[in-house]
Amino acid sequence: MTGHAASGETSTPGEPPGSRPPVALRETPLHAAHVALGARLIDFGGWSMPVQYRSILEEHAQVRRAAGLFDLSHMGELWVDGPGAGDGLAYALVSDPRILAVGRAHYSMICEPDGGIIDDLIVYRVAPDRFLVVPNASNAAVVSTTVAERLAGFDATLDDASDRTALVAVQGPLARQILAPLTDVALDGLRYYAIAQGRVAGADAWVARTGYTGEDGFEVFVANDDALSVWDALMARNSDGDLLPCGLGARDTLRLEAGMPLYGNELDRDCTPAEAGLGRVVKPDKPGGFVGRAALMASADAGPRKLLVGLILREPGIARHGYPVYFDDGTDRVGVITSGSLSPTLGVSVAMAWLPPDSASMGTMVQVGIRASRVAAEVVALPFYRRQG
Repeated sequence: MTGHAASGETSTPGEPPGSRPPVALRETPLHAAHVALGARLIDFGGWSMPVQYRSILEEHAQVRRAAGLFDLSHMGELWVDGPGAGDGLAYALVSDPRILAVGRAHYSMICEPDGGIIDDLIVYRVAPDRFLVVPNASNAAVVSTTVAERLAGFDATLDDASDRTALVAVQGPLARQILAPLTDVALDGLRYYAIAQGRVAGADAWVARTGYTGEDGFEVFVANDDALSVWDALMARNSDGDLLPCGLGARDTLRLEAGMPLYGNELDRDCTPAEAGLGRVVKPDKPGGFVGRAALMASADAGPRKLLVGLILREPGIARHGYPVYFDDGTDRVGVITSGSLSPTLGVSVAMAWLPPDSASMGTMVQVGIRASRVAAEVVALPFYRRQG
């Protein structure tokens, strides 16, 4: 995970640390519920968010075994409407939302003109001329501004609903049976990466079969005023430990096992979708072109500067974000760890890393610098974990 210091304090050169008042953190509509549940709260991109309620290992196992409940209300929600909404988003993003059927979604990215990734996001088509774009919390404001700028000249409008929308997620193999009694949305018929409008616990909602854990699950968008009642109704569905609240710590280890990138770790403005192994989302031949197309095409012709790979450590140790990677016994760093942890599900230490293309083949052995030691690691295919069924 990324985030600022837990204190939220800032200072300028020449000022002693702590000489300025702490920066106030934003709170989700569920903040009081997290406090009441005894969550450990941290500063995550300027938001006060629960990192864990119990141990991260327990919460991780809960999602793999049964189901976990997450507060994701810090994420952004951008509604794009109008006859030109599809064309405008196709120009703004690397994917082509115009090819989505109503009620379906896809993973996408928004890039700089030079091809660098501004953010990765999900686009839902909820009507022929209406789309929901969900960016990461840390990038929600810049994505909103950038998309609005790129919609200029298209018959489309952007409504940034981030500050009035809450998002909760039920993730895990029991997610469907937990949520189903609370909603009129036919969950059995809702395909993966699909969305439907309905009611959840009496509140108007959009229910999407999406998630960031590698498990089946649903993300529920509701108005801020309805967030607590929906959360409480879901919490009341806990039977024999089937559903428990989970924090960002478990969400991070879950997504790492599933090989899902985190902006600020795996993705940033110094990499392209293809280098991150996500070139499939780019639609270079779509009508009308898009911002960043020329740079991404030139990058494809030149070949990648680096590649994102999976690593399994073959010796004891845990690779952490920022640790160096070496090839053979060389002294020069050839790569860097982007995310790493002991995999609770697999019982081995796993990581993702940037490596030069000539060191990124499956089975290649590298060394991770962990403090004063070198630890052997093997390049493996992503994801590390894939759910059955």
